Amino acid sequence: MCGIWALFGSDDCLAVQCLSAMKIAHRGPDAFRFENVNGYTNCCFGFHRLAVVDQLFGMQPIRVKKYPYLWLCYNGEIYNHVKLQQHFEFEYQTKVDGEIILHLYDKGGIEQTVCMLDGVFAFILLDTANKKVFLGRDTYGVRPLFKAMTEDGFLAVCSEAKGLVNLKHSMTPFLKVEPFLPGHYEVLDLKPNGKVASVEMVKFHHCRDEPLHALYDNVEKLYPGFEIETVKSNLRILFDNAIKKRLMTHRRIGCLLSGGLDSSLVAATLLKQLKAAQIQYPLQTFAIGMEDSPDLLAARKVANHIGSEHHEVLFNSEEGIQALDEVIFSLETYDITTVRASVGMYLISKYIRKNTDSVVIFSGEGSDELTQGYIYFHKAPSPEKAEEESERLLKELYLFDVLRADRTTAAHGLELRVPFLDHRFSSYYLSLPPDMRIPKNGIEKHLLRETFEDSNLIPKEILWRPKEAFSDGITSVKNSWFRILQEYVEHQVDDTMMAAAAQKFPFNTPKTKEGYYYRQIFERHYPGRADWLTHYWMPRWINATDPSARTLTHYKSAGKA
Repeated sequence: MCGIWALFGSDDCLAVQCLSAMKIAHRGPDAFRFENVNGYTNCCFGFHRLAVVDQLFGMQPIRVKKYPYLWLCYNGEIYNHVKLQQHFEFEYQTKVDGEIILHLYDKGGIEQTVCMLDGVFAFILLDTANKKVFLGRDTYGVRPLFKAMTEDGFLAVCSEAKGLVNLKHSMTPFLKVEPFLPGHYEVLDLKPNGKVASVEMVKFHHCRDEPLHALYDNVEKLYPGFEIETVKSNLRILFDNAIKKRLMTHRRIGCLLSGGLDSSLVAATLLKQLKAAQIQYPLQTFAIGMEDSPDLLAARKVANHIGSEHHEVLFNSEEGIQALDEVIFSLETYDITTVRASVGMYLISKYIRKNTDSVVIFSGEGSDELTQGYIYFHKAPSPEKAEEESERLLKELYLFDVLRADRTTAAHGLELRVPFLDHRFSSYYLSLPPDMRIPKNGIEKHLLRETFEDSNLIPKEILWRPKEAFSDGITSVKNSWFRILQEYVEHQVDDTMMAAAAQKFPFNTPKTKEGYYYRQIFERHYPGRADWLTHYWMPRWINATDPSARTLTHYKSAGKA
């Protein structure tokens, strides 16, 4: 988890432009560097480092003697770098996982390179010999990347949009900044004057397809066919492997634990894998909530069951409300459900950074989208429609849950790892027949629960615990977080403001006072940038007026407040 930043063809003073790169210093608290590109006085890389792999040679841009014409800035973790090095007998100069990108590119070009990377990444690769610039981002956009490009060929790239919005360019008073699409790479020509021209944008991986790197990994052989016991066995093998490969770090590993199914499975499997790897320190697990929150009680049960060193972080409504401004600034979005769910995650990340030495943090993100975990999936008209919806949610993760998970942890210099979004695990899950994946007997994620039924990994009542929306689970049963927010906002936004909302915010017009309040904060930090969010996150098939699960009839019938 680092912060990357680069400019090509800047007309302004680089020393001034470089100040913008300091806006993402939180992503890499261990070191930073700026480096101009030899022969191009208007091209520059900036890098903020969180040292997770190879403390000695991990600074970027990465350059190795063998390829003096290649410059690489990347943010991410490439889990199969050792495997590929051994297979192709590459001669490494460092222990940095990203070095594999240089060797793969030299061997087979950019397309083969991105398809072979098992991990999460956002990168900028410069080839001065062939006068090319390449940008790439992982399948689900777990690592963020933003870019701005002008008609005259000025290109600016950064891990977060806040590192680009204040850049100046002579051609345009307002630099258009947009997220780089996940699962894509872009090829650009580098001109003698340092400017660039886009050649092509390519989608290199669809979440349903087994990735090319599967040919070279060491997962034990999966059994063919869709017989239920076969499927469960394959899922267990792939999930174990997804966690095992993510142990790659010399920093301490911790785990977020909400007490829900996903984070509990991750924490329990992680503890098992740490023991197998003979890691000496105890696993720290972290839960956040208000007094008597359902999540705190459930997380405590899981922590006791697995034997982790458990930390409970209590917060009150005032602290949550006070954090909203910082949270929205960190997130770069005004999506209602994302903001609600981010407050707890932001506060717990702050606690982890301040009070512990855990830096690499595992979490259960991505499972709801992959395994149809949202409560509204009970209302899906057919298994095929549910499958479509699941894939849509995965495609949009970079706008919602993955964005929340990255920004709230990165704001405090932590690196998040999300095993449910492992390529092998997710592509296998999506290859299963649609009717295997839908909710059954009124229980969502039935297949996932069934898979671990006999494992004794987590307590049975947690394994079959109904879905709890994260932003609601952290608060009291008596008064949910979204109601606390709505009561507060009621006094901040009046009816006349709401009446004029469409004039003030013609794009993604907020329909509620809460939405209006978040939008106001967002516009204060990022005026005119509302199009970063294409649409609000909302459940399907049920005419919902609020994204909270607590408002759904199925939720109420499941005995919830």
